[in-house]
Amino acid sequence: MTHATHAATALLVVDNLAIHVGGRALLQGISFRLHAGEALSLVGESGAGKSLLAQAIMGNLPPALRASGAVTIDGVTTRAEDAGARRTLWGRRLALLPQEPSVALNPLRRVAPQLAEVHALLHARPPANAAELAQQELALAGLGEATAHYPWQLSGGMAQRAVAAITLAGGAPVLMADEPTKGLDNHWRDHTVALFRGVLQAGGCLLAITHDIALAQALGGQVIVLRHGQAVEQGRIDEVAAQPAHPFTRMLMDADPARWLPLAAPRAGEGVVQAQGISKAYGRQQLFAPERLAVQGPSGTGKSTLGNVLLGLVRPDTGSVARNARLRPHAFQKLYQDPVASFAPHIKLGEGLRDTARLHRCDWKDVQHRLGQLRVPEDLLTRMPHQVSGGELQRIALARVLMAQPALLFADEPTSRLDPITQQETMQVLVQAVDQNGAALMLVTHDRNLAAAVGTRTLTLGPMPASAPG
Repeated sequence: MTHATHAATALLVVDNLAIHVGGRALLQGISFRLHAGEALSLVGESGAGKSLLAQAIMGNLPPALRASGAVTIDGVTTRAEDAGARRTLWGRRLALLPQEPSVALNPLRRVAPQLAEVHALLHARPPANAAELAQQELALAGLGEATAHYPWQLSGGMAQRAVAAITLAGGAPVLMADEPTKGLDNHWRDHTVALFRGVLQAGGCLLAITHDIALAQALGGQVIVLRHGQAVEQGRIDEVAAQPAHPFTRMLMDADPARWLPLAAPRAGEGVVQAQGISKAYGRQQLFAPERLAVQGPSGTGKSTLGNVLLGLVRPDTGSVARNARLRPHAFQKLYQDPVASFAPHIKLGEGLRDTARLHRCDWKDVQHRLGQLRVPEDLLTRMPHQVSGGELQRIALARVLMAQPALLFADEPTSRLDPITQQETMQVLVQAVDQNGAALMLVTHDRNLAAAVGTRTLTLGPMPASAPG
């Protein structure tokens, strides 16, 4: 470990960082520096190595991956491959808001004690004071009624805000945030931006990994555009957004859902499911096949719960649901918001897909064709679920659920981990598949532009008790 005097004024310096697996480069020659009050957004295609970069800076790469280059934290330089050298900084000087809240939170402990533990261990607060601070901070995150909940009782957006509160409680001046606003409505997205600005105003720096160009613009500062593990464009976000120089950057801008043309509406046919009085906002409505219903509403308003009720996964407290009796049980399918939690963690992806193909009597060549449409390389199927990116896993989950040829597919934020280009391609594959099968699609999304482009109808849910996740 050496002191880098040339970078003494920078909080975070990454110098020629690369990541390899075997003889293959996953990330090549990334360099940047961040001073107090500066932000850098890392954008690019799904699977380009954005999350791996953050893990390499933390010193937390999977054992099979090898990092090279150097990382400087507050003037102290370590070799990128020296994973243990930066672990003493975790929480206090260096923090990562991870992409998957379900993995970050302890499922066996309630939310408030997990936050209180940060104040007790990192700031030596007495137990009563730590608990009081945890209650206050969760209330500011809109989780005041959910402090005694377990993580599995929270909606995706609520869990995202809980993890953000826990990460920020450490007060680390070097903060990295991996897809920090996925699953958040506009209100909580703006709240998260305000929290990050507070970190910058307090003298910290921020590395934000995001597919949301608007978030990068709201944060300001620098941007790096990644493709195939390489930085294809780097500069100030306002300049890059206004005049992108690289063709891939221009493609990212053009693929924003705000620029999509509405997808052609299918002709409604046979009813698939009818709900009556299961929520005040929903009332009595029937969903037909083929039809595409976009479901919107603030985080925690019961969107996921509605889907679970319609699919028969949860019984409604009031009201009734009638599903078409002529449809087979597998005709009702769900594409989960959290792809990691929907895969068996110790079974290789290819083995799981083949099991699903056998169950639904699906020809493996058809599966391969679908994976090709979704730009999923077949060599990924030799890996475990945790060994691929969130965006790659999201597309594999889509290929898997389509094997069942559902008559009703409830898709809960199915493209939240995808860059705009891949999102557009994936939504085209999804819509084409459900339309060809004469199926009904219920699409949960916080993106109004995406809802307008895909949905033939929109259902907006209003506020409901915080104890009901959504």
